[in-house]
Amino acid sequence: MVVAVHPYPSPQLEDRFGRRFPYLRLSILDACNFRCSYCLPNGYRAKDGRGKYLDVQEIQRLVSAFARLGMRKLRITGGEPSLRRDLPELISVAAEATGVENVGLTTNGATLHRHLNRWIDAGLTALNVSVDALCPERFERITGHAGLEMLLDAIDQALDSPLRSVKINAVLLRDLNDDQLPKWLEYLRDRNVTVRFIELMQTGDNLEYFQRHHYRAQVLESHIVKEGWQLLDRATDAGPAREYQHRDFRGRIGIIAPYSANFCAGCNRLRVTANGDLRLCLFGETGVPLRALLQSDDQFSALQATLIRQLGLKRAGHSLHAGETGLIQHFASIGG
Repeated sequence: MVVAVHPYPSPQLEDRFGRRFPYLRLSILDACNFRCSYCLPNGYRAKDGRGKYLDVQEIQRLVSAFARLGMRKLRITGGEPSLRRDLPELISVAAEATGVENVGLTTNGATLHRHLNRWIDAGLTALNVSVDALCPERFERITGHAGLEMLLDAIDQALDSPLRSVKINAVLLRDLNDDQLPKWLEYLRDRNVTVRFIELMQTGDNLEYFQRHHYRAQVLESHIVKEGWQLLDRATDAGPAREYQHRDFRGRIGIIAPYSANFCAGCNRLRVTANGDLRLCLFGETGVPLRALLQSDDQFSALQATLIRQLGLKRAGHSLHAGETGLIQHFASIGG
């Protein structure tokens, strides 16, 4: 009898609470061309003295190190990652890393209609697109960007592509889009796509906005359960959403509720910023510089040892309920 043997040891990306981390979210830049009211209402402003972003070779070493420690799912984020001209090359590097099974991209979709096929050819397997409303006027008010119709056409194109997964992200905003559920249900009836409703989170620079527009995800979740939507089992490498299905709808609904009880108990993802800092938590107080360990293949063992050591410091959960937002000033800085 022949026994299949994985080329690398059992996963070692495990913290002291027994949580494993097969999922890495990698930001490749912090710039964005949208002006979303909940993130960059005044547009992106480059910081003086900001170092350059990780290059292709540094990213290749980073992804390989994570993969050899058990990372199987990589999501490329920003800012808006499509603003990097070498995005196809970065996707290819990630897809070719031994052990990586899923390479996803989170985007605002502004260039999706032009570049989708190129990204797929490079090795992209999953796509998340931000769409905060299905009403053009409301969409533009929230994002500062027109073009909803073109964006939705591009998503339909993605749904007809070889991608394994296409999802839509919508941030829940009181008095801005909290009346959009009927439109979303109509959209989901015949489309094989998951729409994930994300509860607005407080960051370092949005307290007033948060207090004005925060809408509890659990309110929406309770509503859809009453309407017959049923909770699905969560995959090992899945993101933080609780996904629901309904027999009358082809699509699914995801709920991301960071203020709900035990939200962090199922945490399975780590983050690296565009400048190479490891973030153990989206709302953590510290970042661990990794870039110095990405300059040579000879540093591979030291890089892996650093990752394992830092995981021993990961906390059981965030402190959002206490208003502690950590280092994050806005979501473009780390990719959400």
